[in-house]
Amino acid sequence: MTSRLTMALHALGMIAVEGPKAPGAPITSEALAASINTNPVVVRRVLADLRRAGLVETRRGVGGGVVLARRPERITLQAVWEALESQEQLFGRHPAGPNPACPVGRCVAEYLEGLYGDAEAALKASLGERTLADLQRDVAAHLPAARTACARGEAAPTSRRARPPGRRRATRTAIGR
Repeated sequence: MTSRLTMALHALGMIAVEGPKAPGAPITSEALAASINTNPVVVRRVLADLRRAGLVETRRGVGGGVVLARRPERITLQAVWEALESQEQLFGRHPAGPNPACPVGRCVAEYLEGLYGDAEAALKASLGERTLADLQRDVAAHLPAARTACARGEAAPTSRRARPPGRRRATRTAIGR
């Protein structure tokens, strides 16, 4: 599983929470990206998959953005997962498979296949029991009365990401001048 599901649920949660304040008004990928703390292009790629799955509608141009294509009660978190991650293995397997001449390796691989299958089924069942309305309700209950600037799309751009600790920007040396 990748971070795409997390980004998609974050975006959908924001759309569901903020959407009722201005019914029909789309939220821009820039506002979503600011809240998620990623690049708008990354958000647009996730939104494209959600659009293909019929979960959101996108509008281009001035005043464009994204809105939910269905009511939050009709969008299960499993549908979101399937739109993004259904082709991905939830757990990594042996890259080349275990040594076929090793009986222990075969048995471990079979055991793990069953274990991983059970875990994936449990995850799908859990996601299928929850809807975007559940996420919307829980998020709205935790929001302070005063809305953040980010929720209104007023956050500062996040295109410049902080460098990881220990990494410094390259500088010119005396030789390179």
